[in-house]
Amino acid sequence: MVSYIVRRLVSLLLTMVVVTIVIFALMHSVPGGPFAYVNSQQPLPLFAYQNILHKYGLDKPVWQQYLLWLRAALQGDFGIPYESPTETVTGLIARAWPITIRIGLITLVVAYMLGLTLGIVAAFKQNTWIDGAMTFLATCGIVLPSFVVGFILIDLFSVELHWLPTGGCCEPKQYIMPVIAYMLGPMANVARYTRTSMLEVMRSEYVTMARARGLPEWRILRRYVLRTALIPLITILGPDIPNILTGSIFIEATFAIPGLGGYFTTASETRDYPMIMALVLMVSFLWGTLYLLSDIAYTLVDPRVRLEGLAR
Repeated sequence: MVSYIVRRLVSLLLTMVVVTIVIFALMHSVPGGPFAYVNSQQPLPLFAYQNILHKYGLDKPVWQQYLLWLRAALQGDFGIPYESPTETVTGLIARAWPITIRIGLITLVVAYMLGLTLGIVAAFKQNTWIDGAMTFLATCGIVLPSFVVGFILIDLFSVELHWLPTGGCCEPKQYIMPVIAYMLGPMANVARYTRTSMLEVMRSEYVTMARARGLPEWRILRRYVLRTALIPLITILGPDIPNILTGSIFIEATFAIPGLGGYFTTASETRDYPMIMALVLMVSFLWGTLYLLSDIAYTLVDPRVRLEGLAR
């Protein structure tokens, strides 16, 4: 297992380097630059514009800019965001990300608890009205965009009933609507996967034999069904965590949450190179790490699975 983890970590580092090279090349291949709009809207003398580019190292060749950025990044310095030159990229992320993580963790816990519960109940009540209601709820959660759900919640609970604030963060009641709007998609996926996995396992031969031996239904559920049925959920849990913990652009914009999600959009629009590179690097690391942990979790849930087999 140790050799497998080491190989995966080396592969993750190489992947992150390749991703940064590709993103860096794509950013600089687009015509213009982060300060082109300044010079077009408020024309500057040529020497002033060149001084700005020199200050941020944008007058150097692209390959040299990348090597300078990489050397600084390896030392933990991701530069200064162009839109907020009084801060550092690291400081800005450190200020905004805890808000996103707080909402994301609550969303993950609620979505997976409700999704598991709905999926298990629907599997045991297959082809009943309960199963139909769960299927309908899961379909709505997948089809309806999160920002549409957010606007509906704001109109109902803030505008009409005046029960909850329209946005903001840091107070418990301000988390209610964002979490509800944010969790519907993951909850629906978990419920669907759980129901499908439960039905597949419940129809297997070893569960039929366990029932024939007269084992109680609760023991069959705990010992034979749940452990096997939960394995496919690890597949969707891996990408769900980095997606949710890096913030939803739509949710944070809808509820005016000063989290990390909004920076993904603003950094792309303003061509804020240091911010884009730091966010891409962070997301790449989260994705790679979570997939590695997912592979390890497979072996803990089902000892028949071996990491060497997953590596092939």
